Amino acid sequence: MGTIKAEKTVTGWAARDSSGVLSPYTYTLRETGPEDVYIKVTCCGVCHTDIHQVKNDLGMSNYPMVPGHEVVGEVMEVGSEVTKFKVGDIVGAGCIVGSCQQCKPCKSENEQYCNKKIWSYNDVYTDQKPTQGGFAEAMVVDQRFVVHIPEGMGAEQAAPLLCAGVTIYSPLKHFGLMQSGLKGAILGLGGVGHMGVKLAKAMGHHVTVLSSSDKKREEALAHLGADDYLVSSDSAKMQEQFDSFDYIIDTIPVFHPLEPYLSLLKLDGKLILMGVINTPLQFVSPMVMLGRKCITGSFIGSIKETEEMLEFCKEKKLSSTIETVKLDYINTALERLEKNDVRYRFVVDVVGSKLT
Repeated sequence: MGTIKAEKTVTGWAARDSSGVLSPYTYTLRETGPEDVYIKVTCCGVCHTDIHQVKNDLGMSNYPMVPGHEVVGEVMEVGSEVTKFKVGDIVGAGCIVGSCQQCKPCKSENEQYCNKKIWSYNDVYTDQKPTQGGFAEAMVVDQRFVVHIPEGMGAEQAAPLLCAGVTIYSPLKHFGLMQSGLKGAILGLGGVGHMGVKLAKAMGHHVTVLSSSDKKREEALAHLGADDYLVSSDSAKMQEQFDSFDYIIDTIPVFHPLEPYLSLLKLDGKLILMGVINTPLQFVSPMVMLGRKCITGSFIGSIKETEEMLEFCKEKKLSSTIETVKLDYINTALERLEKNDVRYRFVVDVVGSKLT
């Protein structure tokens, strides 16, 4: 199996239109090139971005589309110039499967910001074939965009880390927020948010969960280990926390006001946006000026950061909180995810699913 380089016909679950409904779809993977790795997919996490893409929320969707960008699987074949991986390795692939390798972001190991990056699905590869994601039996990925899954880490646990995990880890590292003793907040307790609590706590931070309701209080405090829980509509409690946070990681993927949260930041505090929102957000400038506060954003993370994050999670014995489903449940899973009815990340057991 390590030397067969022909194109391969595979089956995945694809959306055919903006209804976002997925069903079995057979297509051809490109030939395994010299630097490519052919991966038999074991499992794949389900991200809120998958909903945006299959439903054309951003107006850029192309169909048929096989979603899925938190992919863990086994290497079944490697190209002649592959040096990082061998047949039998357990590996992961995330949101990006290609970049120009020439621009400043690429040369500084920030390839996720390359203007010519190639998405793992809903994009076109260098051979002009559409890319398709991990809700399928196999993928072919350039070795530069594949990572080793640490020994002893379960595939289902590792999958959400390839997007949700590194999405949190990258800004904490980039903005110098990894030292212990900081006071941080996580706004939104979904797939990304729950990993935010776990990672920040493992770094020694005092972590508050910010939410619009009280319904996840016990989960945040008793199960995820948050230090505090703050309901944004409780004006008295919010007032008590004014000017106290070093950072707030905002994972909310829908429109919401920023001003209540900006007031919580101390001098030079950072509000880090992570939710993909297709409507403008608003704030009045004195909220930022009178405290030299920063509204910034961060997008997933680099391959180097992904590798670091996986090792950090192994060292700290961190895992995702997941619900495992089969591919024939994926449409229900997407509906539930849209309603925030999951604790906290769906992971599709691809290898255990009937594909047709």
